[in-house]
Amino acid sequence: MTLTSTIVSAGISAVNTCGALLNRLGLPLASLEEGDLLEAARRTTGLADFGGDEFRVGLGKLVSALESEADLTPLGRVAAQRDLLGLLINRLHLQADRTRHPEIAAERIADPIFIVGLPRTGSTALHHLLAQDPETRTPRAWEVMYPSPPPTRAMYETDPRIERARKQLRWLDWLAPDFKAIHPVGAELPLECIAIMSASFLAARFQTTYNVPSYEAWLNAQDMRPAYAYHWRFLQHLQWRTPAARWVLKAPSHVFAFDALLETYPDARIVQTHRDPLTAVASVASLSSVLHRAFSWRREPSRFGREVTDRWTEGLERSLELRRTGRVAPERLIDVHHHEVVDDPMGVVRRIYSQFEMPLTTAAEARMRAFLEANPRHKHGPHDYALDAFGLDAQDLIRRFRAYSEHFGVRPEAPRPR
Repeated sequence: MTLTSTIVSAGISAVNTCGALLNRLGLPLASLEEGDLLEAARRTTGLADFGGDEFRVGLGKLVSALESEADLTPLGRVAAQRDLLGLLINRLHLQADRTRHPEIAAERIADPIFIVGLPRTGSTALHHLLAQDPETRTPRAWEVMYPSPPPTRAMYETDPRIERARKQLRWLDWLAPDFKAIHPVGAELPLECIAIMSASFLAARFQTTYNVPSYEAWLNAQDMRPAYAYHWRFLQHLQWRTPAARWVLKAPSHVFAFDALLETYPDARIVQTHRDPLTAVASVASLSSVLHRAFSWRREPSRFGREVTDRWTEGLERSLELRRTGRVAPERLIDVHHHEVVDDPMGVVRRIYSQFEMPLTTAAEARMRAFLEANPRHKHGPHDYALDAFGLDAQDLIRRFRAYSEHFGVRPEAPRPR
């Protein structure tokens, strides 16, 4: 932990201690009651139509888990309230925009590219790199956080919401100062699809941020088509006045819902990123622990190791099943390994463009090279983690992920135990 992280951690602990005292005195900092959240969203916007009520089942499951399981700190409780309220406000605004401009519903999302696969495999770096092409459309953080009114081409680089998003993201820097060394976030950087799908309340983001096992168990049994329908509508909204040749989208969690993804986007093109699971799983556990300790009193590292291992054993099996069934034509699939993204990122870009028969212009390549130069690996410091820190056993992981590693020819990153 850095000196800055230590100082921030001490400050957060002091605030949480004061907040805990207020709670004991019967003065809670923030309400997470479903009815209170819905009423606050209506009152803030002056709007009432959420675009249907199907999301309320997931919202109810989530707030119940936050209250009974998440063991939120006072700051975590405030953050959760702001998070959920913001999602509800966005639902209201998007529906109002769609009512005023029914032509938004005619927007077509054609041949989108989805980057999927085990987290911590270079997928974020690749997403950010592909976003440099002027012909590529990615959902940037600021427009996902504040999507209404729909962004315009004329104001896309200067919209005042960009600065508003920067200020909002400083909260994350304060709550989890080590996070940006693990996963870069910025107002003008692309954001993952789970941020869009969160307003459906069918999204893996919540279990990554909060300890909500009952919500996670419920989510794993759900039909994810409503989440992808909302995702489609959100993209229509963003591209209505700011179109481009193609969408490039990203979320590791897409591997858990290939059926819903492909039913919603039957012409999707898929880039799957790969890495040694022993390295990737430890890295994901570290990421989860950083986020959870920003919002929760609970900090048992071994819990993150078990949860991540169980989840991605299933996730990678689903990615193998996609190949076995031949659901996606080979020309719409490409595999990329982490070491390729690190060692030859432009080579990976050229291979993707060739596979999907897209022109790589001189201007796009120049922008990509400039981005690589300005954003070297470990720009915000190295991300240090180890298997044993999260109660993980190398032999167990090798056994669990053997089929995946052998099928995709994954290169080991560390010596294997005998």
